[in-house]
Amino acid sequence: MQIILVSRHLSAARTITIMPRHVLLAGTGFLALVLSAALLLSWLSVHWRLPIVEDLVLSLQQKESRRIQNYLSNNLQLMATRLGELQGKLMQLDSLGQSISSLAGGKPAAAPAVAPQPAPAPAPAGQGGPFLPTSLSTDELQREIERLTAAVDSRAEEFEALKLALLEKRVRDRLLPTTMPVKSTQLGSPYGARVDPIAGVRARHEGIDFVAAVGEPVVAAADGVVLAAQYHPEFGNMIDIDHGDGLTTRYAHLSRLDAGVGRIVKHGEKIGAVGTTGRSTGPHLHFEVRMFGVPQDPALFLKQGDEFAQLARH
Repeated sequence: MQIILVSRHLSAARTITIMPRHVLLAGTGFLALVLSAALLLSWLSVHWRLPIVEDLVLSLQQKESRRIQNYLSNNLQLMATRLGELQGKLMQLDSLGQSISSLAGGKPAAAPAVAPQPAPAPAPAGQGGPFLPTSLSTDELQREIERLTAAVDSRAEEFEALKLALLEKRVRDRLLPTTMPVKSTQLGSPYGARVDPIAGVRARHEGIDFVAAVGEPVVAAADGVVLAAQYHPEFGNMIDIDHGDGLTTRYAHLSRLDAGVGRIVKHGEKIGAVGTTGRSTGPHLHFEVRMFGVPQDPALFLKQGDEFAQLARH
């Protein structure tokens, strides 16, 4: 770029040529001048403590301090709220756990043996004064939250184990023949050796006889699947139910069969009626429990229910 200077003081016009480097040098010099002026002003402001600068610095410091205080206050409030929630949740879990444990058959821990009493400790020195509670610091709040979080997680694991135990108990109770197969009844011949009522000689009885009127409902002693529903020369009308894991029950001398082969039955569900069919001297239900085909004493299973215990007392 060229600049032509014309003046009456000059004998002739002068031409000035401006190169890019000249522009760069001029810009650099201007920036250096501005920066130097700013630094000088700052130094003078701090050195001579100019009021306007001090007010500006103080205002900035107060603003930053308020921001930090608000941040800490909000965080402490959130942490305190979280701490209260965890404490309440832990108390609820403890109370609920005790209730469920009692329902599940859990027993409280045995009291420890009485140990010799140690010599009484000296009485503490007298103390007193007004109650002035102190608030927890941020670190203390964080540690307490972590402790309570771990406690809640531990309770959750205990509840999961308790849930599995309850599920196993529920399945076991449903699959074990603990329900009385006849409600209005009296105990007849027990399991084991007896004198055969027809042959009159000593013989083995592989079940329990429940004496009841003809037509009295017979129900399944546990959940299962009907394996057989047919007439047998000795058992008469009989029903066999499979309860899984090799456990089966038999209901014999029925007057009526109300469940067919393959039917899924629930404990307490009607499957037939008391009769005197087959090798029988009178109306009753012959009830058997077998494990992998081996006869078991039905009383060992039925006594786990309340009905058989009440019947046995009579």
